[in-house]
Amino acid sequence: MLTRRRFLAQSAASLLAAPACRAAQIALPSAALRQPLMIDAHVHVFKRDPEFPFTPGAKPPAEDAPAELLLELMRANGVARTVIIQVIHYRWDNRYLLSVLKRYPGMFQGVCRVNPEDPAAPDHLSELTEEGFRGVRISPAADAAGDWIRGPLMPPLWRRCTELKVPMTVLAPVTRMPDLVSLIEANPELSVVIDHMADCPLDRPDELKLLLDLARYPKVFVKISGMWVLSKQPYPYADAQEQVKKLLAHFGAQRLMWATNWPVSLAQLPYERIVALYRDHFHFVSREEHREILSGTVERVWPFGL
Repeated sequence: MLTRRRFLAQSAASLLAAPACRAAQIALPSAALRQPLMIDAHVHVFKRDPEFPFTPGAKPPAEDAPAELLLELMRANGVARTVIIQVIHYRWDNRYLLSVLKRYPGMFQGVCRVNPEDPAAPDHLSELTEEGFRGVRISPAADAAGDWIRGPLMPPLWRRCTELKVPMTVLAPVTRMPDLVSLIEANPELSVVIDHMADCPLDRPDELKLLLDLARYPKVFVKISGMWVLSKQPYPYADAQEQVKKLLAHFGAQRLMWATNWPVSLAQLPYERIVALYRDHFHFVSREEHREILSGTVERVWPFGL
């Protein structure tokens, strides 16, 4: 469970001063300046606030994960910028994340959610893009509840992403990857980002092939997050690294990106251990490949101008 006491125990770095936060600048410790540039491709933020209520029936964790705590963690661990994904606790109400983007301009890119079963979803995406979001996330389930990914409302939403030049981010089990093919082929210029290696089990090469087959589309990218969830071995997860190697061989480092998935990942690892996993334990990549995974790829999909 995430608490202020836990964070302070995990990190010896001082807290980020409020004026610095408002200026949207992270002054990195001198040791961090010698580290490679790191941009986290996937986190969530949320907090209990009557101005931004959770969706009725939502079951958020007991502890909030506000943007201010995220900024503290970023500073302490040398993470320069972060992409924030709209958390499911708010469903289609993106106002809290929008307030974060406005409070800390330049620090974050925001990915919104729209209701994929609403015919007005493309127009909602256009409005949210005008307000400052850069991209949308959809989450089709593996069972029949996610069959809308094959339905008539998907082509207009994907086409609108293409027109707006914002990425489409997909959280889906690996068995859903074939359902994306027609949408990808209809939108060859659209950047499509697959979350968490499509949650592909490490012992199912037949299912991994469904993800690897998407490598033939040059605008498909993969987040290599979630290694700690898939692995059956201790940190730094040699078995999950083998899966990353297969993705590297097919997609190339220019289409892979790391991410912490904070605070969901706290069930397995503290933030700083995830940062260290990708920064210090990817010995199978070249220096240039490492740079792409840590910052280059995400800069192409969600440009920060660093």
